[in-house]
Amino acid sequence: MAVSRVFARPMLASMFLVGGYNAVKNPERVAARAQAVTDRLVPLLQKAVPMLPSDPATLARINGGVQLVAGATLATGKAPRLSSAVLALSLIPTTAAGHRFWEEQDPTVRANQRIHFFKNVSMLGGLIIASGDTEGQPGVVWRTRRAARDARREARHLARSARREAALARARVT
Repeated sequence: MAVSRVFARPMLASMFLVGGYNAVKNPERVAARAQAVTDRLVPLLQKAVPMLPSDPATLARINGGVQLVAGATLATGKAPRLSSAVLALSLIPTTAAGHRFWEEQDPTVRANQRIHFFKNVSMLGGLIIASGDTEGQPGVVWRTRRAARDARREARHLARSARREAALARARVT
């Protein structure tokens, strides 16, 4: 593993470890801000997942737990692509609920929330990059294209061989 990955993954995961721990320990602080988002999203999500709780504090605790576990696995390098994808998905509602700068009236609070919003957007970009990082190994898309190219080449070779054999068989018959 590259040295940059050894340091970069724990650095990227650090915010999720701290934020996840805080959300699990004190979900009420997060729940108050999440109320606006959970009121809209939970009814839609409960159609797909009926057992999903509707209490914002419970949802904040679940999201914090997900961030804590996925952050730990990313930091330790265990399933980093999956961990990054999970963190990216959990960051979307976190950002939408926690940093609604467009609703703030106070210019100082608005500026602070805007900074945090775009900090989360930049972390989301890093997580997307990390979720696609194959550590120098061929990715699924490359392997699929390579297999298709090899199959086409083999099919052309077999077709040429079949035509050659057919021509030889025709020559023997006549």
